[in-house]
Amino acid sequence: MFDWLNAHPDFYAWVVLPLLIFSARIVDVSLGTARVIFVSRGYKLLAAASGFWEVLIWLLAIGQIMKNLSNPMCYVAYATGFALGNYVGITLTEKMSLGVVLVRIMTHENADQLIESLKQGKYGVTSMEGRGAFGPMKLIFTIIKRQSVNDVIRIIQMYNPKAFYSIEEVARVSEGKLAPRKFPNRSDVMRIFRPFRKGK
Repeated sequence: MFDWLNAHPDFYAWVVLPLLIFSARIVDVSLGTARVIFVSRGYKLLAAASGFWEVLIWLLAIGQIMKNLSNPMCYVAYATGFALGNYVGITLTEKMSLGVVLVRIMTHENADQLIESLKQGKYGVTSMEGRGAFGPMKLIFTIIKRQSVNDVIRIIQMYNPKAFYSIEEVARVSEGKLAPRKFPNRSDVMRIFRPFRKGK
């Protein structure tokens, strides 16, 4: 393999090297995107580890660029890898579902079934009466792990489909009880790569 590449330097310079740079940029930018999210959510060790590998891979990629300044394919591969790395990094971090969020629900309809269903799902619920522009309403608050967001939205849409809800990032939570973590199944993980499948 290496002998063949040595015998065909143009193929290495215009195909293999750009592909290596492209792959390296996807990995290091994905790590960089994840690192920023880890820092914002207080995951110090994960941020430090991802930062180490991010910089190491970036140095390897930029080193090859500096050695091949006359090769435009290296520039294209570098930029394309950067763009795709942002997408991959954000998508993977979302699938990891780190941290906790506050779900705020407001509804004019009877919310007893909604509240009871959330409690049965082992979600802590705080509710109170309020008054909006269109009359009395129910305010419901619950702090949950990020990976439980889809489950809570499903419950809201099932019992109060017209309810207004908002989801906000929570930087820190004091002592309390959160619903147990629900790990994504294989189909959820494979959904990340659907945009890259052939025939889509």
